[in-house]
Amino acid sequence: MKIIRIASLLFPPLGLLLLWRSHQVPLRRKILGAIGIALYALLYTFGVVALLMRFTGLELEWRGGFPPVLTWHKTHPDFQAVEASRRAQPKTTALPPASGAQVDWPGFRGPHGDGHYEQTPIATNWPADGLRPIWKQPIGGGYASFAIAGGRAFTIEQRREQEAVTAYDVETGRELWATAYPADFDEPLGGEGPRATPCFSEGKVFSIGAMGDFLCLDAVTGKVLWKVNILTENLANLLSYGTATSPLVVQDKVIVQAGGMKGRSVVAYDKLTGKIIWRVLDDGAAYASPMLVQLAGQQQLLVVTDHRAVGLQVQDGALLWTTPWIVKQNNRDNAQPVLLAANRFLLSAGYGTGCEAVEISRTNSGFEAKPLWHNLWLKNKFTSSVFWQGFVYGLDEDMLVCLDAQTGERKWKDGRYGYGQVVVADGYLIVLGGDGQLALVKASPDRYQEVAHFQAIEGKTWNHPAMSGGKILLRNAVQMACFDLRPGK
Repeated sequence: MKIIRIASLLFPPLGLLLLWRSHQVPLRRKILGAIGIALYALLYTFGVVALLMRFTGLELEWRGGFPPVLTWHKTHPDFQAVEASRRAQPKTTALPPASGAQVDWPGFRGPHGDGHYEQTPIATNWPADGLRPIWKQPIGGGYASFAIAGGRAFTIEQRREQEAVTAYDVETGRELWATAYPADFDEPLGGEGPRATPCFSEGKVFSIGAMGDFLCLDAVTGKVLWKVNILTENLANLLSYGTATSPLVVQDKVIVQAGGMKGRSVVAYDKLTGKIIWRVLDDGAAYASPMLVQLAGQQQLLVVTDHRAVGLQVQDGALLWTTPWIVKQNNRDNAQPVLLAANRFLLSAGYGTGCEAVEISRTNSGFEAKPLWHNLWLKNKFTSSVFWQGFVYGLDEDMLVCLDAQTGERKWKDGRYGYGQVVVADGYLIVLGGDGQLALVKASPDRYQEVAHFQAIEGKTWNHPAMSGGKILLRNAVQMACFDLRPGK
């Protein structure tokens, strides 16, 4: 027994093995001893990990799943590297797009908010060792993607104790301007920095920071034209993981989801002045962004709140229809709805929630929403799915899956990509993995077919890709890069 006690103190698993092999110890004492050694082993392990974290730089990083990962290479913004990179860049007189410039990817998930790239064909014969970046450089923190117009890319990033809305030349990566203001959001699971992708419209950039700062900036100079805070102005609370909803420009309005009570949940601002045009609903906010869609023959706003999905009239925000949508484990929706047909869309969420197809139909009194099917085969957590030729492709937690959009039947599930993002282009899925790998997968319901993959950027990557002119822009909280996907390039 003395040997067992010493072994348990020095190395608990060895003590447990000796205990069970001993013929001198009764079964009851073996069981009680095993429980004691197991508890001690747990404390022992925590102690060793705590010491390593205290003295060696070992850190916990949440990468989307459970449990968190122990790593010596946690994804932290390197502000010194960003500052040195920008100082080294040559000065330029090149101007961002004017109001008449071509708009290729105006906001979150592209021209229609659906993750489709349709501008040009893409190269599918990637080299075995991966694509070579046109450029790659450090960037500030956060989870925003890019809006792209006229050869310029706009994003928002954390720069020390400030959020900065930034503009870059797509061809060179050169920073054209950066407009910063005090804001420093951080939380233990997701980390620091702004979450929402800016949008571009008629020479203006609209951006929402993690703490609700809503800015309209001149795309040429970065000058702030107007600024409000959507939380304080609408009596709304800051969500646990920050404000993540991107603005949506529709006609003369910019639609945001503030989440305020007493009719202040969804708000339409005048895009020229920042004045409120209308605000409606009493719902709390989710992390998804408003979408402009055509359902059952009517253009409308599709908004997912903390407990339901709704259709709203564009001109005044009047409620057209509503359907319940509650994310389990007291969470809120992250994924964008996916249009499946002229009168159908798909909702999806992680945390054991699954997905649901909803049909919108006209009635004598207006519209009606009816759930069609529900299953647990697609659980979008920090990502959104895409629809292509009758099938839905997306990440079920961290694995790629294909569902029949008509029935919800699962066609296949394969390939682990972490908690990344998916774009569809030219009949292929471009998957940006949660570790910064970029993969090309055929969009086919027949079987899972990965064509190529390579390490594109380093670190945890939850940011959505953006595409324009055959180029794809990637970023996370550490790096940004541009790759050429044009055939022959």
